[in-house]
Amino acid sequence: MSQTQISGTRIKLPSGKDAGLVDILSFCYGLSETDVQVLIALAKSGAKGTEDLEADLKLSKASINRSLNKLLEMGLVMRIKEPGNKAGRPRYLYKTKDYNELKQKILNDIRDCANKMSQLVDQEFNIS
Repeated sequence: MSQTQISGTRIKLPSGKDAGLVDILSFCYGLSETDVQVLIALAKSGAKGTEDLEADLKLSKASINRSLNKLLEMGLVMRIKEPGNKAGRPRYLYKTKDYNELKQKILNDIRDCANKMSQLVDQEFNIS
């Protein structure tokens, strides 16, 4: 499988600047481009181990683990014990929720971000 690339699709912001998915997820979740690459790879392919992600994305084990930990913390991916692996240390697979659940979570979190920004604007402008 080839390296997951992030689409160049951008949206125009009121400032005239443009933003892509990495910019938006970075703002709301603090995700890096690598984190978003891992998220997209898992969303497109289903459950994968760290070795598979390393090979697919051509990234180091440390980068993959950092991204997975951040994505787990944000509730964007889940870790499941690999079925059938009985001997030695348990091996884990990582996957996203199904696409519609993932999309809904991201959109709800963005709405929550917007609501908090609205409250901040009201506070700073002393409008109740």
